[in-house]
Amino acid sequence: MCGITGIITKEVLSNDDIDELKAATQQLAKRGPDASGVEIFEKIGLGHRRLSIIDTSESANQPFKDETGRYTIVFNGEIFNYKLIKNELINKGIKFRTSGDTEVLLAAYIHFGTAFLNKLNGFFALAIYDSETKSTLLARDRFGIKPLIYYSSSTKIIFASEMKAILAYNIPRTIDNSSLYTYFQLNYIPEPHSILQDVKKLEPGHYLKIDVDNKIQKIPFYQLNYPIEKEQYQKISYNDAQKEFLKLLDESVERRLVSDVPLGTFLSGGIDSSLITALAAKKVDRLSTFSIGFKDEPLFDETEYALAVAKKYNTDHHVFSLGNNDLLKSLYETLDYIDEPFADSSALAVNALSGNTSKFVKVALSGDGADELFAGYHKHMGEYMVRQTGVKQNLIKSLKPVWGIMPKSRNSKLGNLFRKLNKFSEGSSLTDKERYWLWASLMNEANAANLLIKKAKPEVYLKRKEQHLRLLTNSKDFNDILATDLEIVLRSDMLRKVDLMSMSHGLEVRTPFLDHHLVNFAFTLDASFKINKDMKKRIVQDASRELLPPELYNRPKQGFEVPLLNWFKTDLRDLIENDLLSTQFIKDQNIFNPIAVQDLWAKLNSPNPEDSQATIWALIVFNTWWKRYIA
Repeated sequence: MCGITGIITKEVLSNDDIDELKAATQQLAKRGPDASGVEIFEKIGLGHRRLSIIDTSESANQPFKDETGRYTIVFNGEIFNYKLIKNELINKGIKFRTSGDTEVLLAAYIHFGTAFLNKLNGFFALAIYDSETKSTLLARDRFGIKPLIYYSSSTKIIFASEMKAILAYNIPRTIDNSSLYTYFQLNYIPEPHSILQDVKKLEPGHYLKIDVDNKIQKIPFYQLNYPIEKEQYQKISYNDAQKEFLKLLDESVERRLVSDVPLGTFLSGGIDSSLITALAAKKVDRLSTFSIGFKDEPLFDETEYALAVAKKYNTDHHVFSLGNNDLLKSLYETLDYIDEPFADSSALAVNALSGNTSKFVKVALSGDGADELFAGYHKHMGEYMVRQTGVKQNLIKSLKPVWGIMPKSRNSKLGNLFRKLNKFSEGSSLTDKERYWLWASLMNEANAANLLIKKAKPEVYLKRKEQHLRLLTNSKDFNDILATDLEIVLRSDMLRKVDLMSMSHGLEVRTPFLDHHLVNFAFTLDASFKINKDMKKRIVQDASRELLPPELYNRPKQGFEVPLLNWFKTDLRDLIENDLLSTQFIKDQNIFNPIAVQDLWAKLNSPNPEDSQATIWALIVFNTWWKRYIA
C-alpha cells in the first residue's frame, strides 16, 4: 500500500516540473512512510511513497524496473493472488528477483499486455511506463477501493493517489460549480468528478492508455454484469445461497490475510465486521481485533457486542474508549488531512480508529461493502416499505403535513423519528430516481442552490445526475438500488472515507466483501434474499448465525452521530463566528449567499435544527480546504 504520482509532458521535463514531482511525492508521505523514490525520464517523471506490506526489502522499492530497464512501474495496492500469477509466469520461463507482488504485476503486463488486469484479485492504482514506445498505462481496481486522480491539458497529464499531490503541481484551480452544488446535497462529490474543473477520478475497472503524443484512450476492463433480466437470477435455494455466500466470503478473507507484517481486523460489534473476524480467526493464531467505544455517548457504544465476538474467538482484543475530547482532536486531524471537500462526519471516528489501530498493526480487514451489496441501511427498509402498500405506509404518507411542522433533529430520539418520518413521507410521492436522490441527500436541491452565489449550469448538473442514477430503471427490482449504492455511496463516500483516514496513519484496510467473485455473485441473487419486511441484509445475517454470538441479532443498527451540534455551540463557536463562517469572510469569499449562511446558523440554534449541523460541517470542511488550497 502506497502513494503514487507522476507527470507526463509534451516537451522535455523542466526543472520546475521535476521540483513539483518531488513536492507531490512528499505530499503522499503519510500514505507511504517506509520509503520514497522518484524516477525521471525525458518527458515523464514518476514518484512513489511506500508502505511495506509484502516483501519489505529495499529490492522491492519503487519506482520498480524490469531487468531490461524498458518498463517502470509505480503501484499502490495489494494483489492477493500474486503467487498464482507468479507461478504461471515461472512456468513460462520468467525469473524473479523479489518475493513481492510489484514485480509480478510488471511481469504480467509485459507478458499478457492489458489482459493482465483481468487476472488480478486485489485493489490497486498503478502506472507503467514503456520507454521504448514512450507510452504509459494507468489503471484502477474494479470497485475503486484505491483512488487514482488525474489532470490533463494540452501540454501535460498529471496523476496521483490524492488531490493534495495533484495540487502540488502548477495547475488551474477553478472550482467546478456542479460538483460544489452536489457536494452540499450529499456532503461528498460523486466520481468521476472532483471539486476542480480539470481534475477527474479514473473510473473503477478502467485503464488509460497514454501514447507518445499524450493522447488518452479510456478503456474498461471490468464492468458489473448488471442490470440483468429477472429470469437470469440464479435458480438457487435460499439455503444453498447462504452456503455459497459463506464459501466465497471465506475464500476472500483467506486471500486477504497474505502479509509480511502484523495484521488484524476492525471489530465494531456489527454483523459485518464480526463475520469477517470470525472467519479470519479460524485461519490466524491469536488474531488482533480493534474496536472504538464512545464513553460520552453510551447510546452509540457497541463495545459489549464486539467483546462478545472477541471472547468467542479468543482474539487479542483492543478497545479504544473515546471521549468527546478525543473526537474533537480527531476533527482537527481530519480537517488537516482532507484535500478535497468531504463532509461525512463519521470520518472522525474512522480516523480515530485508524490512528489507534496503526500503533499495533499495518493491515486491518473491515466489513465495508456489505450494506451496499446486501441492503443494510435504514434507507433500504424505507425504500422497501414505499414499494409495499399497507395501512402503515398510507398513514405515514397521509400525515406528511404533520411531520413537516414537527421539530426535527438528529440529536434526540423523538426529533430523529420526526426527521425520518418527514423524509419518508416526502420521498413516497416521488419517482424512484428522485426519491433515491432525496434520501441520499442531507440538503435538498432548492436549499443547496440558495446557498450558492455561482449557480451550476442546469444542463451539466442534470446530465451528471442522470448518469449517476441510470441504473434506477422502472423494473421495480430492488437490486437497482443496491447497484446504484455501489456506484455512488460506496465508491465516493465509504471507500473514500476509509482510504483517506486509514492512509493518513499508514494503515492498509482490506475489504473482503468487495472481492469481485463475491460482488458478482451478490448481483445474481434475487433481492428477496437480501431484504424483506422483517429484515435487512437477510442473507448475511442468516448465514452467520452459527458463527456469531446470539446477542448480535435482533437489535437496531446503531450508527454513530458525532456531537457536532454541541461543538458548534461551544468548542467550535469561535472558529465559526469569527473565522470560517463570519459574515465578512463569507462576503469576501463571494461563493456563498451570506443571508443563507446566517439563516442556516439561526436554524442550527433553533428548537428545529433538522440537518443544519451537517451543512454547517460541510461549510467548515469546504472553507478550511478553500483557505489552504485556493485562497
